[in-house]
Amino acid sequence: MHSRIPFVVLLLSLLSSGFLQIALGLSKIRPDQAQPVGVTYGTFADNQPSAQEAVGLVQSVGIRRMRLYGPDHNALNSLRNTGIEVVLGVPNDHLPWIASNQDNAKQWIQGNVQNYQNVNFRFIVVGNGITPFHDQTSQFAQFVLPAMQNIQNAISAFGLQNKMRVTTAVDQSEMLNVNYQPSQSEFRPEARQFIDPIIQFLVHNNNAPLLVNLHPFYSLVHVKEDIPMDLEAQAHRESRSARFDYATFRSAQTRVQDGPLIYTNLFDSMVDSVHAALEKAGGSSLDVVVSEVGWPTEGHSAATIDNARTHNNGLINHVQSIGTPKRPQKRIETYIFNLFDENKRDPEVERHWGIFWNNKQAKCSEERQPSATCRCYLWNIC
Repeated sequence: MHSRIPFVVLLLSLLSSGFLQIALGLSKIRPDQAQPVGVTYGTFADNQPSAQEAVGLVQSVGIRRMRLYGPDHNALNSLRNTGIEVVLGVPNDHLPWIASNQDNAKQWIQGNVQNYQNVNFRFIVVGNGITPFHDQTSQFAQFVLPAMQNIQNAISAFGLQNKMRVTTAVDQSEMLNVNYQPSQSEFRPEARQFIDPIIQFLVHNNNAPLLVNLHPFYSLVHVKEDIPMDLEAQAHRESRSARFDYATFRSAQTRVQDGPLIYTNLFDSMVDSVHAALEKAGGSSLDVVVSEVGWPTEGHSAATIDNARTHNNGLINHVQSIGTPKRPQKRIETYIFNLFDENKRDPEVERHWGIFWNNKQAKCSEERQPSATCRCYLWNIC
């Protein structure tokens, strides 16, 4: 998200041409255009603006899609009649209760969806980042599919099945054996018993997409295998890393070959790795929605406002215009993580993914003060 222009600024202006024109540089969007970019609203913090202020901010900068990780009733009340499309999460710790009984699922939908009929729900996301082999989430793995089934039945019971779709969100880096050539990627063997039935559920229930959390920042700083180790040989400038360019949309000259397909950025490679894995698991008809992607601004040497601006602006411009090499005609529905910083997360770098400071100023500079330049781009008044 970084260029010379304030991070938020450019984001918003780019989004204005298609989606979200968010606090990061969006401009007002045209209502007749498809809007593939949204923003996540994570609230693991004790110093954020109120939910009402958060929704007001999102609405004021023209963001048209918003992901809630759980049923925040203050946020849902504020989202009434805004037209903002809402991706509503069912928290992991709700799954055992919902999976155990159809009436429980119906009660959950009644209280968090049916009671908000003037909120524009897009997806109900049952669980987030659950894997059967991760210490923090494995205890929930057995409940994901039955909870999805019960939630789907509850939505149908209320006659809402044509208004929203039921899915789940997984972490790409946790679920896949990644490779810098996307076509070689597949779901890990130890994940197949978990993910294969979920894929079949999605295929047979309105062909709902699979939501996937992507983390290019961690692929870069942890030197993961989805970035070729020899990529430095392609660097055209001594002043910057080709691996960094590949992760942040800085240069179309950095190229990774995968058979007939050429990749110029890590985002496309990560998305197509999921497409390839889905094809191998019987889910070739499914779309992929990027439910979480962003770049931190503090807590690591690569986590700066300038780098976040570069990544996020490049991301928005990219997903607004084209698809991936594997699916070039299919624009990728994407949600930028996160609206605000979350000061209760650990380690330190996890706290600084917001595109706005908690005083509702766009992250244009370290000063956290209103910027005429940033505001100009943000509100499209130049």
